[in-house]
Amino acid sequence: MNNYGFINKVYDGVVEIIGLKNAKYGEMIIFENYEKGIVFSLNKNSVNIVLLNNFENLKQGQKCFCTNKVFEVPVGEELIGKILNSKGECLNIKQKLKIKKKDIIEKIAPGVMDRESVNEPLLTGIKAIDAMIPIGKGQRELIIGDRQTGKTTIALDIIINQKNKNVICIYVCIGQKISSLINVVNKLKKHNCLEYTIIVSATASDSAAEQYIAPYTGCTIGEYFRDLGKDCLIIYDDLTKHAWSYRQISLLLKRPPGREAYPGDVFYLHSRLLERSSKVNNLFLKKKNVFKKNGTLTAFPIIETLEGDVTSFIPTNVISITDGQIFLDTSLFNSNIRPAINVGLSVSRVGGAAQYKIIKKLSGDIRIMLAQYRELESFSKFSSDLDSETKNQLQNGEKITLLMKQKPHNNYSIIELLIILLIIKNDFFIKIPVNQIEYFEEKIIQYVRNINISDYISINNNNIEYYINEIINNFIIKSI
Repeated sequence: MNNYGFINKVYDGVVEIIGLKNAKYGEMIIFENYEKGIVFSLNKNSVNIVLLNNFENLKQGQKCFCTNKVFEVPVGEELIGKILNSKGECLNIKQKLKIKKKDIIEKIAPGVMDRESVNEPLLTGIKAIDAMIPIGKGQRELIIGDRQTGKTTIALDIIINQKNKNVICIYVCIGQKISSLINVVNKLKKHNCLEYTIIVSATASDSAAEQYIAPYTGCTIGEYFRDLGKDCLIIYDDLTKHAWSYRQISLLLKRPPGREAYPGDVFYLHSRLLERSSKVNNLFLKKKNVFKKNGTLTAFPIIETLEGDVTSFIPTNVISITDGQIFLDTSLFNSNIRPAINVGLSVSRVGGAAQYKIIKKLSGDIRIMLAQYRELESFSKFSSDLDSETKNQLQNGEKITLLMKQKPHNNYSIIELLIILLIIKNDFFIKIPVNQIEYFEEKIIQYVRNINISDYISINNNNIEYYINEIINNFIIKSI
């Protein structure tokens, strides 16, 4: 009975086994009909296992065996461009992948001495984020908002912007509809992003156990590239459904429920996952016999809120774990301001150290101006009689808001962002009517893309501000 046992009870995806005295937590168990499961609870007289396959074929009294292996998934370059399930099996090609390496899904995060401070920018191509909520490689930045506010769109834009930047991207789908996953795959295919992207899928039709292990699978694959000294980016879409799957498993295992029926260790569920995202130093890589530049794993967890309530259990947990959040506002989304980023509630706690100096210098005032405009706008609704100075401030705030708008999958280079910031700083937009602002911005960006300014001007050039101002002046003169 030490290495084998018998099924005592079968719940909804959870099995109670009598025997398996030598079983370890997290070990993979094989049943008679080759179904797989992971040891989830070690009790006095029994072992609880969560199933990764169909549980309908399992019956009381059937035999199961220990494998003496902690659950592993394949890792390696061969996975790039593939769609995997949470067990690491490929879904989009018929033949089996020849994987040379495997790694365990649960690992201890790098310690303080193995990490390096975040000091290298990860550009998203989204004006509002790159200017006001900068992201650094190795950071963990939460994307939070109600359903249908553009969270996945922002995540996809970030992946699209990594094209030709030597960043490997991993998109983890947790508990989404199959149609939503198909839309994501089609968008990535359309922009030729699958050549540097791996998709890990655990849709709503998959078992709770598969949804539970999916983000850990994605993280293990990302760590493989990080530990080779490469840059990797991972998106967890979304961790709310991940917490739901863990709650379902825990309640089936009769673990005592706590706040909102979540088990007591739900904080540890996400903290041990997100802490694995980091920028590791050369000493850490030397331990693994890798002599390359510092590897990074940047995480963008997504959390869905209900009616903008960021004070509920899971949002507050994840906000406290991450290095900042991008808050998407339903009212802004409904006002056709997209991406619907609420600058007042969004923050990047470590990204400022990674931001380009020129962008940092120009964007500081814009954040304050937008925050003042939002506050003034809410007060102006109660007053019909406004002085001319307040009217000008409201009008300028509206113009800046429009300049920060962006169409989905229309990413801006860092030079194009610099043009928008200088237009705002030097008040080039003052004489342009509000209804012409978006047209003006579209034309100047088209003009800049036509002359390929990014090819001959570097962001680190000392005279870049002068050159960009000359280009803006030339465009205005031609337009007149």
